[in-house]
Amino acid sequence: MELTLSHWLYGLFTLMIILTMIFRKAVVLPTLLGTFVIAWDYKGSLIDGFTAIFNANLVAAKELFNIFLIITFMLALLYSLRDLGADRRMIQPIQKLMVNGHVSFFVLVAVTYVISLFFWPTPAVPLICALLVPAAIRSGLPAMTAAVAVALAGQGMALSSDYIVQVAPNLSATSAGIDIALVADKALALSLIAGGVAIGLAYLMYRKTIRSKDSEHNEIEMRQMQTAKESENIAKSTHLNTWSKLFAVLVPVSLLAVVIYMMYSKLNAGRMSGFEGGDGAAFVGGVAVILLLLSTVAFGRQKALDYISNHITEGFVFAFKAMGPVIPIAGFFFLGSSDFSGDILGMEENAPGFLFDLVESSQQFVPQSALLAAFSVLIIGIVTGLDGSGFSGLPLTGALAASLETTSIDAGTLAAIGQMGSIWTGGGTIVAWSSLIAIAGFCGVSVMDLVRKNFLPVMLGLFTAALLALFIF
Repeated sequence: MELTLSHWLYGLFTLMIILTMIFRKAVVLPTLLGTFVIAWDYKGSLIDGFTAIFNANLVAAKELFNIFLIITFMLALLYSLRDLGADRRMIQPIQKLMVNGHVSFFVLVAVTYVISLFFWPTPAVPLICALLVPAAIRSGLPAMTAAVAVALAGQGMALSSDYIVQVAPNLSATSAGIDIALVADKALALSLIAGGVAIGLAYLMYRKTIRSKDSEHNEIEMRQMQTAKESENIAKSTHLNTWSKLFAVLVPVSLLAVVIYMMYSKLNAGRMSGFEGGDGAAFVGGVAVILLLLSTVAFGRQKALDYISNHITEGFVFAFKAMGPVIPIAGFFFLGSSDFSGDILGMEENAPGFLFDLVESSQQFVPQSALLAAFSVLIIGIVTGLDGSGFSGLPLTGALAASLETTSIDAGTLAAIGQMGSIWTGGGTIVAWSSLIAIAGFCGVSVMDLVRKNFLPVMLGLFTAALLALFIF
């Protein structure tokens, strides 16, 4: 295959982007500049270079806007539950299960995982740390070990699969040019493997630090926690108190019913349509919207129109803050795929695939090994996560997964492996400049110490998951 100057420019800018991530800097600038320069050179027109920048972002926005919608609706629902105080009521009964530090560790893991699957870890952490971590500390679980449990279960295991909201598998699959289901199911399995290994090892490593329930150190750590950050969303009247109790039951039961129906339909896909592609996220988002409507009306019938508008706006703001920078990054890596480059460059036929061509031309010099491909994508995912954003590296790992696919390992498996590396790292478990800061702050511990506690369990979990993926899939 003959490589042009545009191919080498694409490879150069890709290397620049990876180096920028290593030095923990934002990569939007090099992706925009790279899109402009490559399009200018390939089309031979300065004007085409300008239009390609806009087209690349427009194509990425079209492909990924469903991600923004599902984040918006789920976050809006959570905000409406906070108005009623129902979010607190949903998890307060769980405090009674924390009879000692050992049980509290696994209770924190389970609750954090479930809530983070539906609402993402970042908005869920304040609620968990305000209500459950103090109870865990009183039972004898050190604040640092509690922070480890929350980080590994939420920022790691739940976010790396993102099986309900499906932002991560959507990004990976779209960049790889494959169906979301081919990534989502495998990412779920790998996240459970990585999480099981990481959480199990963390418990074995730190179980000796767990104290008795009547230890004097429990109250000392309680005073060190920044409990002032606890949200003030307690229902202020009997009317709201009644609705708070109702929605504290209705919302988890509804979402649980959604998950059960989705699982049932997948198991019976031969007889039923099943939830393939983005249909699962759309189903969850639709249910969230109806629950949002009901909860805002319950909070204030006369002002429901204003409340729901405000919550949806807040949801969109959160979505664009979290995912906005991903648009230009995805646009650059979409340019590397022939599936999207035609729309970006304004070509109807013979669209180039810069990244795919580069990888294909180098395969004759690289051993064709599924093990090498799996660990290469994992390491690249880990590297891209060093910028502190687990999602910005997914367009790259997804595109590489498609180009590295062989008869021994498929693109969906490679994309899921890359997704594990990127999100476990940048999503907030082993880099101090990520959202891990929030967990450390709410638990009153040092974020650097938390990184050190997480590092060995996370790395062992990731490499175990990547290795087992070769045998499972």
